[in-house]
Amino acid sequence: MSTAAAGMHDDDLSSAEELEESPPLTRMAIALLALAGLVISAYLTMYKVGLLGEIQCTIGGCEKVQTSRWSAFLGLPVSAWGLGAYITLLGLAILGLQPRFVRERWVALALFGLSAVGVVFSAWLTYLEAFVIHAWCQWCVISAILITLIFLLSLPGLRQAR
Repeated sequence: MSTAAAGMHDDDLSSAEELEESPPLTRMAIALLALAGLVISAYLTMYKVGLLGEIQCTIGGCEKVQTSRWSAFLGLPVSAWGLGAYITLLGLAILGLQPRFVRERWVALALFGLSAVGVVFSAWLTYLEAFVIHAWCQWCVISAILITLIFLLSLPGLRQAR
């Protein structure tokens, strides 16, 4: 069937092909946000394992949060879990930018699933900061915002995937 018979002009066809071949902007944004989260979680992990002497915090509650009994989960610092999640999200986003994987549903599902778990976990930690620890860690709040943005950016990928 010719493009004219299908109701498409050559210009429409080339635009559709370019759109399909170009990497999704949401995955680029997810990669950048995951990189920012990776830096923050690496910083907090280095503090938690004793590689940094003092944590830099403009609001003053970071040390209290980072030394609370809630700062570890299953024997690992919470920030190390975040580090692993952000590394994985960064890898998935970069993989999802490759032409071979742009439309793969499993990439979209993995980005969505991991970021959804991250949002729930961050919500729990934010609750603990507010109502149990009674202190705020600015880095934790920024991380919660980053994972929420990553989650929101993962939603269009579910529709666009095969």
